Amino acid sequence: MKQSSIHLGIVDDELLFRKGLRALISEREEIEVILEAGNGQELLDQLREGPIPDVLLLDLNMPVLSGVETTKALQKSHPEIRIIILTTHYSKGFIVKMIELGAASYLPKNSEPEEVAETVLTVAAKGFYYNDHVMNVIRENMQRKVKRHHLAHVEISSREKEVLQLICEQYTTAEIATKLFISPRTVDGHRNNLLEKTGARNTAGLVVFALENKVVELTDYWG
Repeated sequence: MKQSSIHLGIVDDELLFRKGLRALISEREEIEVILEAGNGQELLDQLREGPIPDVLLLDLNMPVLSGVETTKALQKSHPEIRIIILTTHYSKGFIVKMIELGAASYLPKNSEPEEVAETVLTVAAKGFYYNDHVMNVIRENMQRKVKRHHLAHVEISSREKEVLQLICEQYTTAEIATKLFISPRTVDGHRNNLLEKTGARNTAGLVVFALENKVVELTDYWG
């Protein structure tokens, strides 16, 4: 078996697309595809037996159990799996919905194979990846909703704010630990505290929280 640091699952009802994507992704030595499924229910059935992927490429439009319902189920049963939505449904509404549900990234199916592979690597290392289009959608959604009421009910320490800022600047756990002169375990502790305080589902949710509440200025890091 090929030695690999990232275990990937691919869920798509189009067999040819799924097999082609697997072949392309498998060219990267850092990624090992350990699971394939044709719909959400098939995925959940396989996960009961294992193995569990680190990152999941998930289609939205599937029979039996859609990508939306699958994401909801995974947030309850396997919140540690980082979900990348890879779909033809690239409308603003779908993007916002899936990010709110906890998707770590959102890409169109006509993305270049190299972009998909790099997104897998980034999501595995940093917990999320939003390209320019997705960030613009998040920005527009925040401006429309003017949703800043959460922060008044959340007490975040100065150290937690430092960690949150560096998360939003897309530093890895190890990089944050080095910059703040603390251990990676301490960084994970702060991240877990932030998840509990904010009610975010994952690192991507923390980023959205920080941007919505102006803990981190969007223009500082994404133009």
